Amino acid sequence: MSSPENLAPPVTVVGMGADGWPGLPEQSRDALRAAEVVIGGGARQLGLLPDTEVRAARVPWPSPLRPAVPGILAAHEGRRIAVLASGDPMFHGIGRALTEVLGPGRLRVLPHPSSVSYACARLGWPLEDTETVSLVGRDPATLSAALYEGRRLLVLSAGADTPGRVAALLRARGFGPSGLHLLERLGDPDQERQVHGTADAWTVPPGDPLNILAVECRRAAEDAGPRLGAVPGLPDAAYENDGQLTKRHVRAATLAALAPAPGELLWDIGGGSGSVGIEWMRTHRSCRAITVERDEARAARIARNAEALGVPALKVVQGAAPRVLSPLPVPQAVFIGGGLTAPGLLEACWEALAAGGRLVANTVTLESEALLADWYRRHGGELVRLAVAHAVPVGGFTGWRQAMPVTQWSVTKPGTEEP
Repeated sequence: MSSPENLAPPVTVVGMGADGWPGLPEQSRDALRAAEVVIGGGARQLGLLPDTEVRAARVPWPSPLRPAVPGILAAHEGRRIAVLASGDPMFHGIGRALTEVLGPGRLRVLPHPSSVSYACARLGWPLEDTETVSLVGRDPATLSAALYEGRRLLVLSAGADTPGRVAALLRARGFGPSGLHLLERLGDPDQERQVHGTADAWTVPPGDPLNILAVECRRAAEDAGPRLGAVPGLPDAAYENDGQLTKRHVRAATLAALAPAPGELLWDIGGGSGSVGIEWMRTHRSCRAITVERDEARAARIARNAEALGVPALKVVQGAAPRVLSPLPVPQAVFIGGGLTAPGLLEACWEALAAGGRLVANTVTLESEALLADWYRRHGGELVRLAVAHAVPVGGFTGWRQAMPVTQWSVTKPGTEEP
């Protein structure tokens, strides 16, 4: 039996390239001809449709777009709606928002080759080996997390000034020698343009806003900054800190116990320098984290570290836990790196944690260790002591200097989340 939503006419989403109407297959043209309303990105995009072929009312999306989607669709409910999109609507496009509002059953998607496909075709880069980073509506610092020697990146631009901003970021991050390939109006037989250079020497003025930037990552040989790997346990020198920092080897063990997975949310309680939340988010672009830090100067420092290490979307909440925890969204993992003895903190974190979620707590004090031992007896999990020693000069010889041992309790909350 059909549900009420399936009785409404489907919304057809038509992908279009820079070549406009001539580049559309007949199926896409027929969908636009049959529409009573065509919703598009603006006057430029809607103007690519010939009046003699498409007689539908033309409605531009407002800005910001995402909050307006339900209202505009509802205003034209019952009419044959076509949505005009750039390239492939389901690749960083309007298709995602439409699916969230209408559900996939009410959409008919007719894709066009994306700018990413065109760029790889022009450059001879295998698409499966090329990472795509979107800066549309995102802080350019997001790109920092993808910078590794020898990697090829395709940057989806937010506008004409994006290439210049990317070049400046690459220079600031020690990747000035990186090759840059600016590709404008891909697929347009008359206006497609390519410009090539390096980040160090980039002086190209802003051009067409419809562009994509290809980056061949090369790190400057003289760059003295710490090498940043793709796994948790970044060098301590990568963080601006005042001594409140989960050290590298303990941090790697902590992230292993937290076991981040794509799309999950972490609460990092007692953020210090933000290292655990930052490295949680660096494991996958869809990982999210909220860091709670009561000290104002440290909270600001966490935000600076997050931007420098490519995860500017890290949310920093300044305030004392557990008081500030109640409005926060449900986490799949919680790390407590400080303030364990605060009244009600462990109870609040345990209560908030999703079923099947993980809680990890570290401490170096006997008082907090006793508290963790008690929770270990009540809830199980794993209680370990992490000890790290570093080789240091001892006169004319070398000896071991022991760091303070860290007691770590990790546990998975019983129960299964409902689908």
